[in-house]
Amino acid sequence: MGDLAGRSAGELARLIRSRQASPVEVVRDALDRIAAIQPAFNAFCFTYPEEALAAARAAEATLMAGQPLGPLHGVPIAHKDCTKTRGRRTTLGSKVYADWVPDEDAVIVERLRAAGAILVGKTTTPEFASSGFTESKLWGITRNPWRPTQTPGGSSGGSAVAVATGCVPLAEGSDAGGSVRLPAAWCGTVGLKPSLGRIPFDVLDTHYCDIFHFGPLAHSVEDAALFLNAAQGPDDRDIASLPPLPPVPLPLETNLKGLRLALSPNLGYFAVEPAILANLGASAEALRQQGAVVETVEVPWTRAITDAMYDYWRAFLAASYGQHLPARAEDMDPFVVRLIGEAKQLSAERVFEIGQIRTRMWLAIAPLFQHYDALLCPTTTVTAPRIGLDELDCDWVDEQGLSHTLDMTIPFNMISRCPALQVPSGMAEGLPTGLQIVGRRYDDATVLRIGAALQQARPWQRWRAA
Repeated sequence: MGDLAGRSAGELARLIRSRQASPVEVVRDALDRIAAIQPAFNAFCFTYPEEALAAARAAEATLMAGQPLGPLHGVPIAHKDCTKTRGRRTTLGSKVYADWVPDEDAVIVERLRAAGAILVGKTTTPEFASSGFTESKLWGITRNPWRPTQTPGGSSGGSAVAVATGCVPLAEGSDAGGSVRLPAAWCGTVGLKPSLGRIPFDVLDTHYCDIFHFGPLAHSVEDAALFLNAAQGPDDRDIASLPPLPPVPLPLETNLKGLRLALSPNLGYFAVEPAILANLGASAEALRQQGAVVETVEVPWTRAITDAMYDYWRAFLAASYGQHLPARAEDMDPFVVRLIGEAKQLSAERVFEIGQIRTRMWLAIAPLFQHYDALLCPTTTVTAPRIGLDELDCDWVDEQGLSHTLDMTIPFNMISRCPALQVPSGMAEGLPTGLQIVGRRYDDATVLRIGAALQQARPWQRWRAA
């Protein structure tokens, strides 16, 4: 097989199905690639070579016996170290959970296995998936494969690095404030936050925290669609999971004739680096060449959205993990300790006000989706910053009232029912930049179609990380 780094999950599945490639060869190549990149980039906290090769041999036997095959049969994947895997340590990137071994799989683990995917390892995450920088006291620093002095982003940073370096063509991530899309943008991969509930989310102790999504970090847009089709569907383990929806049609359509796309360079309140805006403009022009009408619009949002999300996140961390603070504070990340402490200052009125802010921001943008099929904007405001920081180190408001923050993903968790797809938009001084495609509620198929058209016009697979 040679180098897995240049091959998508879809291509590998087709090669395996046609017996041009062996699942054993493919999995062994993935394990060799992990061993090669791990010392430099720290993408994985666990690998499972014996189990993965045994699964690959079983997949090969199934293939040779002519039995039915799943859409990801024999394809190596990775799960994030926040996702429950039965009988395997799941640490949440925290010393507090360093020895936790779940006794059940998350729904998404079951479904990807049923689709034929083979788990080769689990990827690094910051403690409790709390940060856009993948660094933890338990697992250390994960580095960007384009420039090791920079962060890959977070909290699905290990998954992004695993895909960007060709260890796996698909990796699972979770996204509560951009944790799939942010690292995908900084590592030059595809990242999808599906519509809320399309993939059951069953790894929290509450079903009523409506900002969380599972989603893929992927080599290609088609791979993201394959992942979504395999993982979607209702399950009572998540009461918020959606009723059955049609799968995304494959292959993805790339002719955009008839689609109307809104373009917002700053969503009304972000300060964005000029190089990112230039790549946004070039991507918009490429979509015009694919047949879409693209028009610049004003989005009437304000910094209140970001502030509300930070407070929501403080309250979540305090409610979910604050009980560990008295006995384990020294083992926990200072950023997490700080946010939990700040949550104690929140009033009940403020927590309710967050819902009111979310409602106002949705009503402000809902008319846009009556006239346009999707909204285009940058994924991040900057290219990947250096390691050793956190979000609050990179967060300030200038004299014009523009918000200097890391990313523009948070608003679309606050209106969480809208799908948001991150695709690469270009390069800036040797680092990737990203474009977000945000669709109407539950219309994941259209954002994937637009992403596929951009991939065809500006194929980012030619850009290679380490």
